[in-house]
Amino acid sequence: MGKAIKNLLVATGVTAAVGTAYLTVRQLVSRTLVREALDRDEPKIMVKMKDKISAGKVDEELLEKSAVWRDNMEKRPHEVVNMESFDGTRLVGHWFHTPNAKRVLIAMHGWRSGWSRDFCGINDFWLNNECSVLYPEQRGQGDSDGEYMGFGLIERYDCLEWIKWLNQHKPSDLPVYLVGISMGATTVLMTAGFPELPENVHGVIADCGFTSPHAIWKHVAEKNLKIPFERNKKLIDRLCQSRIEMDADSYSTVEAMKNATVPIFFIHGLDDHFVPPWMTKQNFEVCASPKKLLTVPGADHGLSYLVDQKAYEKMTLEFFAENDG
Repeated sequence: MGKAIKNLLVATGVTAAVGTAYLTVRQLVSRTLVREALDRDEPKIMVKMKDKISAGKVDEELLEKSAVWRDNMEKRPHEVVNMESFDGTRLVGHWFHTPNAKRVLIAMHGWRSGWSRDFCGINDFWLNNECSVLYPEQRGQGDSDGEYMGFGLIERYDCLEWIKWLNQHKPSDLPVYLVGISMGATTVLMTAGFPELPENVHGVIADCGFTSPHAIWKHVAEKNLKIPFERNKKLIDRLCQSRIEMDADSYSTVEAMKNATVPIFFIHGLDDHFVPPWMTKQNFEVCASPKKLLTVPGADHGLSYLVDQKAYEKMTLEFFAENDG
């Protein structure tokens, strides 16, 4: 029995012998993993194991700087908006209008994160380079409604609804770009696979997205938590189905990329311990639309912009210049 499983058992009070409680152990572990992945309310034991889930090192200095950036971003004048998504779920967004903007971004944050947390470092760059930005709060997180997250499976439909909302409430002839980080990157990449994608969407920028919910769950369970995944897959799929009415492998970013028609800019830090860089490389390789790739040595999960700001900004501005028209 792996150390991570033992920790889960001790924390949840399961002390029966493994030989007589093996099924109970598997069910407990599977339920805990699914609750951690999808439920708004995070299991307490997984909060204690956050460092194992991400497998990254905590940079205390960066955390302090980020707290200041987040506070400044949230206090910056902007409009808080509401939207009812395809299934009636109320979602909240934050609209930053830039006078004389040349483009509009819809920026989707990641898993168990938030709009200001994930984009506080890059917000000024976008606003200072003629972008108006809409920051949705993903379902099951922050001030948006919903009891569950969907790892892009549900959020892709929300993203499509946000594009429609933007076109109805902030109409313009400006190009729209979908931007995302981590689960947000997977969200916008999956959205790019819709055949009914509105014509004013000119491109996608995806930073450290994964190939599918199934693939990232398997990676984190086996590589970071040292917990067997495949033997528990059927139970995990049933639990996932009961929450979001989809299996973890019912759709993938890879599948979406095979049907993509808009240009896509892929980004990934080569020292990412949470979402492995090979996932972005696989998404890039199968992408059927015009594409470009930036990999950043030394960057852990979601930190590519902070590690190599110069290259990130240069390639982003080039991407806009190539696709604005």
